[in-house]
Amino acid sequence: MSDQSSSNDAVGTEFQLERTLLRRIQMTLHRYPWLSSLVVLLAVVIFFGAINERFLLPATISLMVQQTVIVGSLAIAQALIILTAGIDLSIGSIMIFGQMLMANLAVYVVASNVLPIAGQNPYVAMFLGVIAAGLAGAINGFLIVRFGLPPFIVTLGTWSVFMGLTLIFFRARTIQGPEMPEEMLFLGEGFPVGPFFVTYGLLLMFAMYFVVAWALRNTAWGKHVYAVGDDPVAAQLSGINANRVLFSVYLVAGLIMGITAIITIGRVGSASPNVDPMLNLQSITAVVIGGISLFGGRGAVVGALIGALIVVAVEMGLSLAGVDQAYRTASIGILVIIAVGVDQWIRKVKA
Repeated sequence: MSDQSSSNDAVGTEFQLERTLLRRIQMTLHRYPWLSSLVVLLAVVIFFGAINERFLLPATISLMVQQTVIVGSLAIAQALIILTAGIDLSIGSIMIFGQMLMANLAVYVVASNVLPIAGQNPYVAMFLGVIAAGLAGAINGFLIVRFGLPPFIVTLGTWSVFMGLTLIFFRARTIQGPEMPEEMLFLGEGFPVGPFFVTYGLLLMFAMYFVVAWALRNTAWGKHVYAVGDDPVAAQLSGINANRVLFSVYLVAGLIMGITAIITIGRVGSASPNVDPMLNLQSITAVVIGGISLFGGRGAVVGALIGALIVVAVEMGLSLAGVDQAYRTASIGILVIIAVGVDQWIRKVKA
């Protein structure tokens, strides 16, 4: 009897230790949600580096980091919106609208089939493109705040609107790099750092992450963003103007999309309405995999950058392994489902 009791106690103690360890992991990930995505990124790098030595070559790593610049920049805007428990499906079309506007303004008048607005100062063109994207984001915010419409429906509608306006106003014409002033392509240039190559667009993306992360952590506005995302009713009762915060988030997100438009022109070397039809999904994927909760109020913007790196690393690793594109696409979907499941599990720590 005594032996059986001791055995039961040992099993109970072991179970309690396992439960305590699991609870500690859950609480740590709740406090630092980007840790789980960082662990995944390290695991991805180690795994693909082990099966293909080319994956860890400086040239490959440099290329992967450069490939995150567009999605990684858009993910900043998407992260801000998702932190408020919203979502933006128009993020790609607004960015494309902004880049097509600035490119059509700055294109040389001697180029063929240009609009009457061509030949403007490139800096003025870029400024107007960023402002236009900011206004587009503000329109989303106004519709959501003023009429109480769901962000999903509003941005689904404006996705079609801005994509349609792009095709109508700018004739669906791709403007090639040689047709534009060098200032428009500057962010695609860079410099070597040892065996790696760093573009100015990449540095600008990192600067945006730093500024937004600092603002979220150290300003009243940042704290209000988290509060509104966590519980808008409680935030309103505590004196926070939830509608004003929501509107400001969509406005700032729009400005970030405009800046990303400049980065995209430099990265791609042209301005096209067909840059990448998957930008909306990719930005959401990066944010979700980066540990930012789809339910709002939890996560760090740096997680979106880690998420973007994971997406690029997985696609690059599978490509080097000779895996078909269909399976590479499916693998990203699996990562998203797992990320959402982990997020649900982490959120239970509040209970």
